[in-house]
Amino acid sequence: MTRPRILLAAAAAASVTVAMLTAASPALAAKPTPPAQPVVTRAALDPALVAGRGADVGFVEQEAENAVTNGTVIGPSREAYELEAEASGRKAVRLAPGQYVEFTLPAAANAITVRYSLPDASKGGGVTAPLEVRAGHKKHTLAMTSQYGYLYNQYPFTNDPDAGLLHPDWWITECGCVPQSDQPGFEPPHPFRPMKFFDEERLLLGKTYAAGETIRLTAPAGVAWTVIDLLDTELVGLPYVTLKAANVVLFGADPTGRKDSASAIEKAIAFAQARGLTVYVPPGIYRVDRHIVVDDVTIEGAGSWYTKIKGSEVALATPSPDGSLHTGVGFYGKDAAAGGSSNVHLSGFAIEGDVRERIDTDQVNGIGGAFSDSSFSGLHIQHTKVGIWLDGPMSNVTIEDNVIVDQIADGVNLHLGVTDSVVRNNFIRNTGDDGLAAWAEQKADLPTNARNTFDHNTVQTPTLANGIAIYGGTDTTVSNNLVADTIREGSALHAGSRFGAHAFAGSLTFSGNTTARAGTFELNWKIGLGSIWFYVLNKSIDADIQVVGDHYLDSTYNAIMLVSDWPVKDQYTLTGLQFRDIQVDGAGTSVVSARVKGGASFENVDVRNIGWWGVNNCGSFDDPTYSHTSFFSTDLGGNDGVDSNEWHPGTNWLAYYLPNPYTCDDRPPVVAPPAPSPWVQPVG
Repeated sequence: MTRPRILLAAAAAASVTVAMLTAASPALAAKPTPPAQPVVTRAALDPALVAGRGADVGFVEQEAENAVTNGTVIGPSREAYELEAEASGRKAVRLAPGQYVEFTLPAAANAITVRYSLPDASKGGGVTAPLEVRAGHKKHTLAMTSQYGYLYNQYPFTNDPDAGLLHPDWWITECGCVPQSDQPGFEPPHPFRPMKFFDEERLLLGKTYAAGETIRLTAPAGVAWTVIDLLDTELVGLPYVTLKAANVVLFGADPTGRKDSASAIEKAIAFAQARGLTVYVPPGIYRVDRHIVVDDVTIEGAGSWYTKIKGSEVALATPSPDGSLHTGVGFYGKDAAAGGSSNVHLSGFAIEGDVRERIDTDQVNGIGGAFSDSSFSGLHIQHTKVGIWLDGPMSNVTIEDNVIVDQIADGVNLHLGVTDSVVRNNFIRNTGDDGLAAWAEQKADLPTNARNTFDHNTVQTPTLANGIAIYGGTDTTVSNNLVADTIREGSALHAGSRFGAHAFAGSLTFSGNTTARAGTFELNWKIGLGSIWFYVLNKSIDADIQVVGDHYLDSTYNAIMLVSDWPVKDQYTLTGLQFRDIQVDGAGTSVVSARVKGGASFENVDVRNIGWWGVNNCGSFDDPTYSHTSFFSTDLGGNDGVDSNEWHPGTNWLAYYLPNPYTCDDRPPVVAPPAPSPWVQPVG
């Protein structure tokens, strides 16, 4: 592992982008040496390290860098705007035309998912290319595209690699200035801040291949390079059939995808509602280029590999009342102001959108609107703005067993008065904002979010913001999740009094979660974030916050960050935090970075492989003598380990930092830890 760099220069980002457009030299590639057996991972980790955490999925993951290849392994990197940093495990394999990567099946499979990257077109907009897939002795073609990747510049980003600054009136770190006022005419090198390099594609192989057979992926001619990140293999069952149902084909839906099926699906829904039937969507591709509004209905597909609802993004002649400039495929509940929808159950199909740019006013989500007493399960949602964005008030929603990938913004967001709902056993990869979020926005007289649970989900490689983020609300639980490879301006687990959210109230519990390779470099603050971080911005955080049983593996900077924004550092506090039964296995800097007024207690927090001091305590920067701070640590016992590469039971790593000595360093040295390994309790 390379030592993380503290600051990414704009020129370095540009040079990496240019370098990636150059084909890898076959002469530099190592000779392929087949492994003794396939290397199966979860989030690029030994599955034993994350047992019982994250989503229980039907596929098996293999990282390309562990497979047989005559290409070039690239990475690792944790720098934003570098392709390798967005790869699972921070490594991938770059192939020149004709080069390959070959995987050995660890179990029988008849379907694959390939996560890959292609270059962008010179003026943006992406390219397409066929990937040769050889399964056993049979060849297939998998269609690759970079049309849904490559965002550049400042928020909300652009697809144009040559665009000038979108916000010259914003401070940017590349010049340490506000260009418009401080350096008129300043332009950073282009392309500026490239991101969202990867996409993925699924393929049914037409037959079942046994364990031990091989899948070879060969890069096409016509593009300078192809990068393969990983291969997921799966044994997909037969299509589901629901006989006693309103079959959409009988109402005119076209399973070939040639004509729009929205009206036919709506006719089937009306028929089913009148007769108390389920709506069935049999295998096929159904084109839908607008919202389908659903209420009091169950819609079932034949399985997400077989039934696909697919649409294009369509520009509206005039903006809609909600500000949307486009529409596209999506299933929406009625607006909350009109009472919302209820008793809606969607399952067993894919929703494939066509969203390539981020326009926050656009309602182009896979599922949107307001629902109560409803469920969404067994769905595969790709290329929409947000997979599932719910605007309440609403209650009793279950979101489970879904795969949500390649989103322009969030994976799932529970927004505005969502209560008594659960997000469970979902797999989220490559979102353009928070993977999973609950945003209790304080708006008019709407209630706060309350009693929601995020449990046993996997979130990988969000290219912006956090894996799982909680913005205000009452009695929220985040449990048994797996979050890996966060990229920029966020981290794995987050709670923040920000974005105009209601205060945290009651309890907030983070329990039994595992994070890996998390903690990003915050571009504006120029500091590293923790794998879990709490941010005080709009108001104090003083709820009962319990962090219990989490494992923080290979944190890039610190494992835990507690921070307030500088303008409010003397106004707001962070109190009520309790850390218990935690394992910190590797952190580039500290166990805890405290940059806030308040305190936290620590009990049975075991640490090893820490690069710097145990607690980097700056408090609220209010002690002119630099002797003590306004952040206090409380030792409740059992905090074993030392500031070194070994774990020492009975040695209290926290003792030196009690209760509040000043140990502040804005940018301490970063020492990359060794890879995480099983935590063996010594005998005696």
